[in-house]
Amino acid sequence: MPETAPLPPGSPQLTQAHRELLDQVLDKWSLQVLDALCEHGPLRFNDLRRAIPVVTQKSLTAALRRLERNGMVDRIVTNTRPIAVEYRLTPLGRSLQDLIDALLHWATGTLPEVELARARFDQGVETAGQVPATN
Repeated sequence: MPETAPLPPGSPQLTQAHRELLDQVLDKWSLQVLDALCEHGPLRFNDLRRAIPVVTQKSLTAALRRLERNGMVDRIVTNTRPIAVEYRLTPLGRSLQDLIDALLHWATGTLPEVELARARFDQGVETAGQVPATN
């Protein structure tokens, strides 16, 4: 007996390519970079660091490179003195704005329920004599 019902014809299926793209675009720092650029518009590197104060320079650089490689962010070098680099969303990156907003709405709305489930789980693990896993 199959565990799930078959997908309707033409339904997208999660492939390795999908997983790779979603991992690179929706990882911890990339999601915050996309959110900051959606909210504030084009930003220079240090402005992004101020918008995401807990990110390290190395992690921010890596996230920006991933997003640029995937076509979500453009890196613009200006001919000013000193030379400045600005990051802005591409039309492809901007197409994620509604999805990011929907994820944040979902997380905000379900967080109390998730916290209750975590507390129930942790209580059950503690009474069974196990140590709960933390992130």
